[in-house]
Amino acid sequence: MSTTAATTIATTIPRKISKHFLAHIQPEGAGAQVRRSIGTPSAKNVTPFLMLDHLVSTGGGFPDHPHRGQETITYVLKGNVDHEDFTGSKGTIGPGDLQFMTAGRGIVHAEMPRKDDQGRDPEIMQLWVDLPKHLKDCEPRYRDLMAKEVPIANPSDKVEIKVISGESHGVKSVQDLAYTPVAFYDYNVKAGTKAVQPVPEDFNVFLYILNGSVKINGEKIPEHHTVIFEDKGDCINIEAEESARFILVGGKRLDQPVVQFGPFVETSQQRIMAAFMDYQTGKNGFERSVGWSSEIGRRA
Repeated sequence: MSTTAATTIATTIPRKISKHFLAHIQPEGAGAQVRRSIGTPSAKNVTPFLMLDHLVSTGGGFPDHPHRGQETITYVLKGNVDHEDFTGSKGTIGPGDLQFMTAGRGIVHAEMPRKDDQGRDPEIMQLWVDLPKHLKDCEPRYRDLMAKEVPIANPSDKVEIKVISGESHGVKSVQDLAYTPVAFYDYNVKAGTKAVQPVPEDFNVFLYILNGSVKINGEKIPEHHTVIFEDKGDCINIEAEESARFILVGGKRLDQPVVQFGPFVETSQQRIMAAFMDYQTGKNGFERSVGWSSEIGRRA
């Protein structure tokens, strides 16, 4: 081992587990079922993250609904998601594709998952991320990231990392996808793997296991469990005795209050009340919602 490599290993500080828990299935939207982890009583205050849903089945989807004050990251694992909003924008993302949506001062849209061309049921991850206070009133925007645009890191023949946002093992993601700094990695590992993922020290970090199980600092974490890490440390150490797939996500901590009511996320009760009033009266970002309804939302 070289002196440089030895020094690098010696100066990394693995983060310890703060808690881990099973993401239970619950109903959501119109006929959908999700495993919710972030945003439950077990993980309420993990700034900048507000919610993480793992869609496991759908009989309908998510017809017309508003957002304000946050960003969403939608990651399609299987199937397709049709999207339409009150600006006239519409489209579809498929397996491996992502959509980064900044709600800002207001958006109303519909998201309707459906089977893919082979008839497979949709499977989707959606993460809600808080916006810094000074960007709460920004104009809404979308950034689609197609599967072919996601770079892949292979630190060994047993590890494949889709670098959705951030940097891993010298591989950088597409830039400027979201306003709030976020790192997002999709790990596929084989049995006998040991992996180390550096993380910024000012980021909160969590991990969600899609398939299989992994060991973190010697503790075995089963499928569909979420791990919340402690603040201190600059890397995450992972071992796998079996093949596994998980997402590892980090985001810069925001020093601001979080007042959330459904799809509205603000920094005070007064601003939440204003958001409701604006939505109901079609003002201050919701002007185009008056009389609008999506075509795809009628499928619900």
